[in-house]
Amino acid sequence: MVSEVIDHLRVSERRACKVLCQPRAVQRYLPIERDDEGPLTRRIVALAAMYGRYGTPRITALLRDEGWTVNHKRVERIWKREGLKVPKKQPKRGRLWLNDGSCVRLRPEHKDHVWAYDFVQTRTHDGRPFRVLAIVDEYTRECLALDVDRQLKSDDVLERLAWLMATRSVPEHIRSDNGPEFTAKVVRGWLKRVGVKTLFIEPGSPWENGYVESFNGKLRDELLNGELFYTLKEAKVLIERWRRHYNTIRPHSSLDYRPPAPETITAEPGSAPLRPPLQTSLGLP
Repeated sequence: MVSEVIDHLRVSERRACKVLCQPRAVQRYLPIERDDEGPLTRRIVALAAMYGRYGTPRITALLRDEGWTVNHKRVERIWKREGLKVPKKQPKRGRLWLNDGSCVRLRPEHKDHVWAYDFVQTRTHDGRPFRVLAIVDEYTRECLALDVDRQLKSDDVLERLAWLMATRSVPEHIRSDNGPEFTAKVVRGWLKRVGVKTLFIEPGSPWENGYVESFNGKLRDELLNGELFYTLKEAKVLIERWRRHYNTIRPHSSLDYRPPAPETITAEPGSAPLRPPLQTSLGLP
């Protein structure tokens, strides 16, 4: 503003600042660029290119995990300066409530309290469909399994559940929709024998299974919608790699931007734990 007045009216800087009530120090201020501005900018751009659906909060969390001492305002400033695009927010969905004000959905209270599972369907490059069985722990937000195959039936569901319960723990409840793979008598009978209570959502009400539906949305948004799977084996490898990244590295907003099951490695006795590099965890060069 002051520069425009000086150029247009051809007056001195002192007089222009006096008329506009602006200190001359403000007019003469030159921003001091930090020594790490260039490397930090390049790293933010690289992370934005690597994770195209991440916004500044997750990028900030990833930078801090890598060892950068950075303020979220500085990341936002660089983000806007470089013209990076923030992903659009998804509309919030309401929950199903009863007339007495109580919520239909049982809320998880601890680890292995409520598991949820669902199917996601997509296609390989040749147009042939395949299915993904997603199982999540609603309390920890950890993805327990992502099974990929052309067809997944009730026997496949039982096989994966049996393996998880033998290697991890037996949940108190398991939530699903009313698909035939979940409501089959053999599945319900087996769950009853091992002491797991089933929670079936109302038909046509996917919001009642909100945790796994939210997870499915992230899976599609961050992987399935941006990858061409030429073979089923390639899909299995990439989807399993994404699951490990989701559990151990990807910042989760509901967990204070920490991953559900972070992995750590110790460099020296008594030293702080270090996180594995992102490129290594994702198998990137």
